[in-house]
Amino acid sequence: MRQVPVIALTGHLGAGKTTVLNHLLRAPDARLGVVINDFGVLNVDAGLAIGQIDEVAGICGGCVCCLPDAGGLDAALDALTQPRLRLDAVIVEASGVAEPSALARLIRYSGVANVRPGGLVDIVDAVEHFKTIDTGVLALARYSAASLIVINKTDRIPPPEREAAVARIVNRIRQRNPWARIISTAQGRLDPALVFDAALEPAPDGELSFAALLGSGPVRDLHPHPHADAVTVTALAPVDAGRLVDLLEHPPDGVYRLKGAVTVGAGSRRRRISVNVVGRHIHIAPHPVGSGEDGLVAIGMHLIVASVHNRLESAVNPARSLSPNDGLRRLTRLRRLSI
Repeated sequence: MRQVPVIALTGHLGAGKTTVLNHLLRAPDARLGVVINDFGVLNVDAGLAIGQIDEVAGICGGCVCCLPDAGGLDAALDALTQPRLRLDAVIVEASGVAEPSALARLIRYSGVANVRPGGLVDIVDAVEHFKTIDTGVLALARYSAASLIVINKTDRIPPPEREAAVARIVNRIRQRNPWARIISTAQGRLDPALVFDAALEPAPDGELSFAALLGSGPVRDLHPHPHADAVTVTALAPVDAGRLVDLLEHPPDGVYRLKGAVTVGAGSRRRRISVNVVGRHIHIAPHPVGSGEDGLVAIGMHLIVASVHNRLESAVNPARSLSPNDGLRRLTRLRRLSI
């Protein structure tokens, strides 16, 4: 069963999360579902909020993390992750007062079979953050839930003050969350490659993506984004489970997402699996035999490409482990945590 990644998009009122969402929805060839709290409040571009395949589900009556039993969110996720829609991802845009950790738990423990967590992206207002949100002695608890934190609106800080202002926010985040990936941007310019995979095949006749709804021809984004780096290696033979787990638990510096399909084990214990790492969250699932080639892709910002490539290559072409059963036990444990 194909599982659709569900990405939580959070941020305090005015931080720019809707701008980020609209930017992500313009990604060419992406087939996305969106869960929003209230059409009347959320200013999603009208041209992006319609479509036959890119479906929008709305939840009214409060922020999703405050629903009594997550039933509203689960119902929306169930509708959007039906296999017939073939969506690449679902984005849950939370209200400005939503508690990120509560929303992350709702997605992590969703009762919908077709769902897997795709990370929590928290948007920070670089200009107003310390005046409106982070005004106490202790760093904010919301930092703890995020896998990716986007320091937005950096263009509104005078250049001589910009580096120091961003460094101050990064320092506060690190007090609560040493592992979160942090990037700074302006006008919501977040590379979609950091957040989801684009569709690998065009939409069937008669079906439109969000990007296509914006007009014919290539999509033009008025605010181009800095591009993420991607490093790919191919696995030509079954990989060592222990080396693979080492990579998944400790990705190379700067890598935010790690994904792919590999074959592990030998003989009757041989199996093919898909792996998806977002921040510190690892998801492992069975993968169909004969569906594409084995390999891994690492995605992040400002990667040292040669170093990352060497780490991936070492994982997919390792020397024989001295304790192959130990590696398989570690991999099985991660698989159980993914269910």
